[in-house]
Formats: sequence, C-alpha cells, structure tokens
Amino acid sequence: MSGGYDVPHGATKRAAESSVDAECSSRAWSYWPDFEDLSNELARLLGAAQEGGSTVSECLLTASRIDPQDEDNWYREWKKTADASRERGDTAFRGGHVLTAQSNWLRAVNYYQAAAYPFDAADNRLQGVLARMRSCAHHYLEQLTPAAEVVDIPWLDDYSLQGYLLPAPAPAGLVPVVICIGEPGSRKEEYLYKTARYARDRGMAMLAVDLLGSGTGAQFEKVAGRSDLETAIGSVVDYLLARGDVDERRIAILGDGAGSSFVARGVALDRRVAAAVCDGGIWDLHERAFLMQRVASLHCGVAAMSRRSSIARYIKCPVLVTLGERGWLEKDNVTMLFEQIRDHHRDIQLKIFQRSETAAAQGHSDNPTLANEYIFDWIADRLAADARHRLGRRTQA
Repeated sequence: MSGGYDVPHGATKRAAESSVDAECSSRAWSYWPDFEDLSNELARLLGAAQEGGSTVSECLLTASRIDPQDEDNWYREWKKTADASRERGDTAFRGGHVLTAQSNWLRAVNYYQAAAYPFDAADNRLQGVLARMRSCAHHYLEQLTPAAEVVDIPWLDDYSLQGYLLPAPAPAGLVPVVICIGEPGSRKEEYLYKTARYARDRGMAMLAVDLLGSGTGAQFEKVAGRSDLETAIGSVVDYLLARGDVDERRIAILGDGAGSSFVARGVALDRRVAAAVCDGGIWDLHERAFLMQRVASLHCGVAAMSRRSSIARYIKCPVLVTLGERGWLEKDNVTMLFEQIRDHHRDIQLKIFQRSETAAAQGHSDNPTLANEYIFDWIADRLAADARHRLGRRTQA
C-alpha cells in the first residue's frame, strides 16, 4: 500500500508502466486527463477526507482554481488552502477549542504536502512549506491525550531519523507498537491522519518515521541512493527497545509504498519484528525479472530470480501483502510472484482489493479506510496470537 502514488524509479518505473492495463487506465477517474500525476495527487487528497486529512469541498474548490500547466499555480493554491486551515487552527486554539484546532492543523499538514508535491529538495519553496507542515504536525501532537513525542532515532553516523511516537490510549505495562514507514521520499506526517486512529483504537502505540532525516529533507539526497536502506529498520527497533515501555514481542511494521522492499529486507535481517505488512519482496522480484534480458517471458524470469532471492527465505514473521487490482502490477503477475515467494515463506498472505469493492487503486488511495481496517485487524490478530502463544508456553512451564 502507499500514501499516494509516488512512481518508483529506474527499471521499476519502466516495468510498472509497461504492466498497466489499458482498460483499467481508461476507467480510472481523472480530474485533469492530460495530467495524470496531478490528478492522482488530487485523488489521494480526496481519499484522505474520510480519514480527516482533508475536506472534499476544500479539495474541489482548490482544484477549480488550478491551471495544471502552471507549476507555480499548483503550489500557490494548495499553500493558500493550507495557510487558511493552519490559521483557523491557530485561532481555534487561542479560543480554547482544541479539537477544532487539531482538525484544522491535520488538514493543513496534508495540504502543505500537496503544495510541496512538484518540487525537488533544493527548491526553497519546498523547504518553506515543509517547515510549516511540520509545525502544524508538532502542534497537533502536543495536544493529543496522552501527548505524543517527536523523537530522534540514531541511524548513520551523521544522519539521524525523526519519528512521531503516539502512545497507546491507556497504557498499562509494556505496550504493543506498530512502526509506520513509507518508501524513500514519503513523509511521516501523513500517518497522523492516515493510520494513527487504527492503531489507537486497537490499543497500540504507533511510531511514524521516514527516511528524510530530522531536517526538512534537504540532506535526503545524500542517502537516497544507498544500497543499505534496510539498516534503518534495525535502528528503529533498537530505539523502541531502548525505551523500556514497549513489549519487545509485539512490534509490528507497516511498510507503506510500492518501494517498500527495503522494509522487507530490513525485516529479513531483524528477527525482532513480530508481524510485517510490506511487499514481501514482490517488487524486488519484479524488477529483477524485468532486468533479465536473456529470458523470454516474465514467468521464466520470476522462477529463476525467486531461487536467488534471499528476502522471503529469511523473513520469519507473518507477512501481509496488500495491493489494488488497478495498481501498477497486473493481478496475474502479482499472483505469480506471490506464489514463488510462498515457496520460501509459508506464513505470508496476499490481499488484492478488487474494483468492485474499491481500495483497488495504487496505494488504495481511492478508499484508504477499507485497506486500513483490513491491515490493522490483521496486525492486531497476529500480535494477539503471539501473546496467547507466549502465555500458553508460560502456563505449560
């Protein structure tokens, strides 16, 4: 699953584009038919409305003022909408209306993210809107009950990660926690409206983290091309265990995004994760098969490559893979890749959301609620099963 529609880079992008079903594409909703990327971003924003990350009216009003051919116009209009929401939040807070303030700050976070969408890390406008986005996120976190924390997580020698730790609603002793981390380049702020309530309602703490560092992301270019991004997963788990308030046997991870194979690799290296929602190595296999010029078909490539893949072979915890039928990969190819992975890891489950039920777009952006309900129920079941297993072992002893 994905927080939006970020297109993977390099060979993965070319493979993904080549696998999109033409009939599927023609039936997909598009506000600006000639600007698919901006239409997808608007669809993501509209989908966030049911989670509190936007309102439909604000999104459509903003879109009506946008000339998609004018990059500056896109930036200005979404920033204007974000600024208005932030100002409403500040005014409500000064008047003692904390809940209204939180709602507006949360929407401002999403609108600022939309304003930042077209720009690279070197653009000064990007740095400005991201600074405002994080300010709204921090105000929101400070007013939660119990209050959340902004935490720094050591990773590389000169590059630490930043996370938002939202405690369980009524902690009693050691608590289960779900780590939410997106593909490289995604931002942790989206999890405040996207997944936080699903963790809270099931009695879990949530740690939202990204790979953008503790600044506004300008240094990210230095690490984005690293071949060992998966080491970040172990550092995040190290941080949680060092706190002393987390149940070390009930740590789950949600790797959000098509490029979350680095999460699967991290889980394969770290046996302390009790359950994982990620691609399970599917994108790695897909990219490898695409790059195998000597094979005549994807089926042969998958079979050859799966024998060389060490990801599924070394993942020991239960894994859930969720995809949408209208996503980048064709359903049949996904199923074939999944069957190859299951040869090495039996405790892996694939859920493909169909067109008929929604949540079928890339990243489930058309109905994130449906996907999140399924995902967090699965996580809760796996963590509860592990707890029951440990209790049974103690009773037998």
